[in-house]
Amino acid sequence: MNRDTLEQNQIPIYFVAVIAAAIGGLTSPSAAQGLNALVTPTIAVLMYAMFLQIPFLDLREGLGNKRFMSALLIANFVLIPLLVWGITRGLLDHPAILVGALLVLLTPCIDYVVVFTHIGKGDSRAILSATPVLLLLQLILLPVYLAFMLGGQSEVVISMGPFVEAFLLLIVAPLFLAVATAAAAKRSNIFAGWNAAWAWLPVPAMAAVLIVVVGSQISSVVRDINLLAPVIPVYIGFLVLAPLMGALASRVAKLPATTARAVTFSSSTRNSLVVLPLALALPEDIRGLAAAAVITQTLVELVGELIYIRAIPALVWRGK
Repeated sequence: MNRDTLEQNQIPIYFVAVIAAAIGGLTSPSAAQGLNALVTPTIAVLMYAMFLQIPFLDLREGLGNKRFMSALLIANFVLIPLLVWGITRGLLDHPAILVGALLVLLTPCIDYVVVFTHIGKGDSRAILSATPVLLLLQLILLPVYLAFMLGGQSEVVISMGPFVEAFLLLIVAPLFLAVATAAAAKRSNIFAGWNAAWAWLPVPAMAAVLIVVVGSQISSVVRDINLLAPVIPVYIGFLVLAPLMGALASRVAKLPATTARAVTFSSSTRNSLVVLPLALALPEDIRGLAAAAVITQTLVELVGELIYIRAIPALVWRGK
């Protein structure tokens, strides 16, 4: 199997990983508990593998498309937060699942969205180039959004310490190592070979993360399914309405079909795997249910992406 074959079969690989993890987590809860310790390091490895694929040293061309960047940022950081605020008002009496839903719905995906954009006939290179900006802005704006949307929830106390720790371990360290590796690869054949080897790893790393995350959390999701019931319509509502936010921003910016689809996929795909450690860093009385809410969104979204890869190319500037 070559890299192209591996990448073209990512979706079935991810679904097999999720199904296997769910079965394993439900049939062997004690082993699943041991996976908790692997969540953060596995995600860190995934982020390093993903960051190595981002052309950090050659981003000017991708970021120079001002209409695309404007539509992308307006969709993700203006329209989507307004949508999320509106559809989560029914969760005010459920603070644990409210904070979990907000964590995941307010953060645009920076990893497998590139894959789904490519399969859905969007400009995946543009999304890849915009990843650093999406990452930086969501880290800056997430505390602001949470403070506003959780304003009246005295039960939810979010300490910034665990957030900073997760940011350093999951984002800063892998990002620094990836940029340093990319710079070294331009001068060293050894590092160039290292880069080439790691180019194979994003798909296996993503599958490993799905196995660890779903396997460690699925029993909590099943156990608390009655408590999680109020958030499922929220996620379905987001699944339906979020693409409209991306399409609206793209239409206003007069984007061509491929970049409009990229904006639409970005506005619809969330950063669940990266925010899970943030949910697990919440106060003990709400962290379990908040993390289960994040995982529930992942499961809903994976099904939604199968619809998106057919629907978005057909509906966003059909025939272009």
